[in-house]
Amino acid sequence: MIKINTHPTLETKLIDALLYAIPALITGLVAYYFFKEFIKNEEARRRFLIQKDMQVNSMPLRLQAYERMAIFLERITPSKLIVRVTPTSSNKDSYENLLIANIEQEFEHNLAQQIYISDDCWNIISAAKNATIQLIRKASLSEKTDTATKLREVVLTEMMEKRAPSDAALAYIKQEVSAMW
Repeated sequence: MIKINTHPTLETKLIDALLYAIPALITGLVAYYFFKEFIKNEEARRRFLIQKDMQVNSMPLRLQAYERMAIFLERITPSKLIVRVTPTSSNKDSYENLLIANIEQEFEHNLAQQIYISDDCWNIISAAKNATIQLIRKASLSEKTDTATKLREVVLTEMMEKRAPSDAALAYIKQEVSAMW
């Protein structure tokens, strides 16, 4: 008679353990992958919803900032500035300083708006402000300019010949706001 060994050997036990463990490992890896992807998608969805809510809430603030900067640019347009700010004396230097102080004051009043507008737009607005100040200084240095009234005339004549620096910045604001829609 042949005797059959009913006790499994170590090799048989290892093979059986592997046969049970491999499907469990595969199932575990698949579950891990799906849960990882699910969590990643959930997080992306939450971020999207938060961003969407922020855009809805910040849109009025951004539009208001662009409006205020448009008003600023209109107010510093040399022809409008000269009509609005009248000289207190006939001294051209004091009038030049008054005009520049008015521009700087308007600008400082709107400094917080840079939070809501793009860096490019803010840089263009700052450049328009600086160019307007330079235009006033250049007009003041002109040989024709010896009084505040003459300074006004020289600046207004200059504006008839070329566009105001604030016009380009205003056009950029309009372009940027139209791109928001």
